[in-house]
Amino acid sequence: NSLWSLRLASNSQRSSYLCLPSAGVKGVSLVVNVASECGFTDQNYRALQQLQRDLGPYHFNVLAFPCNQFGQQEPDSNKEIENFARRTYNVTFPMFSKVAVIGTGAHPAFKYLTQTSGKEPTWNFWKYLVAPDGKVVGAWDPTVAMEKIKPHITELVMKLILKKREDL
Repeated sequence: NSLWSLRLASNSQRSSYLCLPSAGVKGVSLVVNVASECGFTDQNYRALQQLQRDLGPYHFNVLAFPCNQFGQQEPDSNKEIENFARRTYNVTFPMFSKVAVIGTGAHPAFKYLTQTSGKEPTWNFWKYLVAPDGKVVGAWDPTVAMEKIKPHITELVMKLILKKREDL
């Protein structure tokens, strides 16, 4: 069982559901619950897009899941949220439909992330590092600086690149 075995609602108008492996998300991923009106919004969107720019070509993706559960800081529609992120921060990473990340109505992806990491989001911009096999290998709250998280991501990406070279 892994994150990749779940079907996730896409914010893309091309399809209503997105099975991640078929969407080319087969590498390392950082899954984040995002919010447009949070005090952490600016620094996180900028850092997440920089990660996507730096590591995206090397089998890495940020996967953003809008959530309105903490402080009601993501009140807009999926389309408005995506437009805000793309227009304000030029994000190029996948944006999914708004989800609940905690409680009985939590999306299965976040139930999996919480159960396997032992860490449940307590605010916006929680980050879960997911290996290519779909297993959670790290989780951080929004107060942890991206500079502390990036080495963990880079290490996984390097391992994946080396494995792909060996497979050639």
